[in-house]
Amino acid sequence: MHGKVSSMPCGPIKLFHLSDIHFGLEDQRAIDWVRDCIARERPDAVAITGDLTMRARHREFRAACEWITALDVPVTVEVGNHDIPYFNLYQRFFAPYQRFKKIEKLVETQLDLPDLAIVPLRTTTRAQYQRFPWSNGWVTERALDHCLEAIDAHPEGTRILVTAHHPLTERRERDGKLLTINGTSTMEALAGRKVMAILSGHIHDPFDLTADTAAGPLRMVGAGTLSRRIRSTPPSFNEITIDGDTLHVEARNLERVATPAMQIPEVPENALPPREPGEPISAVGTVPPEDPPVH
Repeated sequence: MHGKVSSMPCGPIKLFHLSDIHFGLEDQRAIDWVRDCIARERPDAVAITGDLTMRARHREFRAACEWITALDVPVTVEVGNHDIPYFNLYQRFFAPYQRFKKIEKLVETQLDLPDLAIVPLRTTTRAQYQRFPWSNGWVTERALDHCLEAIDAHPEGTRILVTAHHPLTERRERDGKLLTINGTSTMEALAGRKVMAILSGHIHDPFDLTADTAAGPLRMVGAGTLSRRIRSTPPSFNEITIDGDTLHVEARNLERVATPAMQIPEVPENALPPREPGEPISAVGTVPPEDPPVH
């Protein structure tokens, strides 16, 4: 799907990159603040990289869809692992995206801005025979082909951003544990297309890292959470400014913590607060003793 925004030349492009809002466990103060920022500042587009809900319940999707449709700016939405039904296995396997119905035109929608395209890449799956639980990423051959075809359809010189829920790091650095299946080959394919960056979420702390691949470097930008399920930083979103070939990232947050202190130095396994030695943590380091309960 495509969402044509504008074809007119303009100056710098401003995007808001949101992730892991987790309606059902949302931080109301944070989402009210972000809504007001969007209404006041009118970014050129908003990219939401998954986990709109906490348990994919109907009431959570209703709240998420109402909030998103009220934003009144171009929006593209990725599907997160928390957005696929947990308790209804029939729906999980045969109609996993049915609860997105009210915003289906925004789901995995490509946005075309002046000389810039935001292209989706699906990293969630209904099940994974390699492992359980099915929360980590998997880039299937079909998903990657679909993404690359969309990229290749643009004229040479078009700046490309890719949006996905999971970071593409395939193996955890300290022990080689599998994170995102086919992540390494996917990063290489995107680097070969000279993608400006891949935007993702899933781990609840922001980051701005560069992966070295056989096809060259690939910039990886992660957004934090807007939920009460924090990892080591307060709720935040990324403001991304693109000016020519320069991409600037600011991790905005209500605590007014500087961006370098918000960002973590490597991609961790998941969104659980770091409680083991060696797990990456931001300079803020506000690690909660436990996650809030989910009702």
